[in-house]
Amino acid sequence: MTFPLAITLLALGLAGGFFSGWLGIGGGIIMAPLLLYVPSWLGVGELDMKTVAGLTVVQSLFATGSGVLVHRRFRFVSRPLVLWAGVPVALSAFAGALLSGSASAELLLGIFAAMAIIAAGLMFIPKREPEDEPRAADVSFNHGLTTAIFLCLGFIGGLVGQTGAFIIIPVMLYILRIPTRTTIGSSLGVVFLAGIAGTLGKALAGQIDYAMALFLVVGAVAGAQAGGYMSQSTGRATLRHILALLIAAAALRIIWGLATT
Repeated sequence: MTFPLAITLLALGLAGGFFSGWLGIGGGIIMAPLLLYVPSWLGVGELDMKTVAGLTVVQSLFATGSGVLVHRRFRFVSRPLVLWAGVPVALSAFAGALLSGSASAELLLGIFAAMAIIAAGLMFIPKREPEDEPRAADVSFNHGLTTAIFLCLGFIGGLVGQTGAFIIIPVMLYILRIPTRTTIGSSLGVVFLAGIAGTLGKALAGQIDYAMALFLVVGAVAGAQAGGYMSQSTGRATLRHILALLIAAAALRIIWGLATT
């Protein structure tokens, strides 16, 4: 690995980590295209999809872990919500991955894209919230409904090879009715738990370039810290609208991939 490529990975990790901490997403929908195209565009190297997949999982794990710590300082991470959503999504994603060979990937990706489009539309619906948002410790939710929803999300994500992180936030906001800032902080915890399993799988399969991952992770951890503080000073409606655009972009990317295969 060359020095210019290492610096590029550090900068990309910083950018991806910032968006994770700021908006509560894993970063895969941003990192994958950045890693695929930016190094090549800058002339510092070219990464194939297999390498990008391994690096993206590692980046997401460390970015969400760092982001959770920031949002926890502001008391916007609900530990019960993280556990009731994160454990089911991690377990069912593993089951879905095991059964993925017997499913029609094109059909499931189409369903996944449709879910993302609906999720993006939900994000533009005005959400009535108190002027002073309650801390995570004061937020209640339906445990049974949470488990059922995230079992389904994780299973479908495992089948199609997508984490579905960009659907987690709309589900928390509009189905579980979690306040915006607690949703963002807690969603990072859910994606972190799912990322542990994903990173372990990639590591056991020998699909992680550890030298590249190191520079990406250093940037991601620092970026997520900065993004987490930025999130606290960004209006809740603004956060939801930016997330809606990113979710829509993720859906269009899936559709584009289906159309070109």
